[in-house]
Amino acid sequence: MLEKLIVMLTHNDVTVKDAKEIFEENKDLPVTNWGFKDVGLEPEKMKELCGMMKAAGKTTFLEVVTYSEEECMRGAKLAVECGFDCLLGTLFYDSVAEYVKTTNLKYYPFVGKVSQSPSILEESCDFMLEQAEKFKAAGACGVDLLGYRYVEGDPNVLSAAFIKASCIPTVLAGSIGSEERMLLVKQMDPAYFTMGSALFTKNFVKDGSFRDNLKAVVEFLQKQ
Repeated sequence: MLEKLIVMLTHNDVTVKDAKEIFEENKDLPVTNWGFKDVGLEPEKMKELCGMMKAAGKTTFLEVVTYSEEECMRGAKLAVECGFDCLLGTLFYDSVAEYVKTTNLKYYPFVGKVSQSPSILEESCDFMLEQAEKFKAAGACGVDLLGYRYVEGDPNVLSAAFIKASCIPTVLAGSIGSEERMLLVKQMDPAYFTMGSALFTKNFVKDGSFRDNLKAVVEFLQKQ
């Protein structure tokens, strides 16, 4: 299950200022997928950090949590300029999807109605499944599901039902911060899941460092 983990160098939906140093201290751990958000660092520092991740043989993810068409397009172009492998998030716009088709980016737009910061998720599973069909037809590689930010019902029920029925791979993102929740995610079997804030709030090793917490997660996932 470790291959599904995307470590996000973000806390409270913002990239941490010392993301570069944290990555350097942890890049030797057997985690392939790393990413961060499009807020918190200047573009040049984002590009530098993405380059460091690529040089270390990692698969890179930029998550864009903005909602206007202009902001989403800016995020997609930023992902290309920085050299990311994958773009997570953005509300879906035809213009962004058309732009991404001209690049090598793998695109995972949000499903559902996503709003606010930190984000919340609304709408029905059927609505999201219809979106997934549309996004696949438009060239998306998968979708970004903020399952544990769902406010219109049980997040576990919604996430499991969507992942099982979706026509396209799902990245389950946001608020996965305990062994219990990781076991639930294992049962759901998404293509990927993200973890960020839980590593900074020391959910796994209370008095430990970021590295101690990530090592604990790695060791737990290796047993699954």
